[in-house]
Amino acid sequence: MDEFRNRKEPYKPMVYICSPYSGDTQYNTEQAKKYSRFAYEQGAIPMTPHLLYPQFMCDENPAERKDAMHFNYVLLGNCSELWVFGSRVSDGMAHEIGIAKKRKLTIRWFNESCEEVSGNE
Repeated sequence: MDEFRNRKEPYKPMVYICSPYSGDTQYNTEQAKKYSRFAYEQGAIPMTPHLLYPQFMCDENPAERKDAMHFNYVLLGNCSELWVFGSRVSDGMAHEIGIAKKRKLTIRWFNESCEEVSGNE
């Protein structure tokens, strides 16, 4: 057991994946999986709450959506960067971007093909 405690793993930053969920949730979920895989392949730990909470919470229930969004903001506080994907910024994404700016997190912007683009700030 001590061999695991003393083992040094390379640093992997935790990055928050910011992409649309509402609307075409099936397509947006597949895209979020792709973006998460991309972050993983870049050596990051992807934090993608909209792949987790819709598994047991209803996005169409206003109280549950409010709770899920609050959970997202808590998770965002544990990330070192926010990665924004896609050409459309939803209201929920805009709020997450605003929180990241207030917290002075690094924000990186990517298109749907996971190519980094200039910021939309």
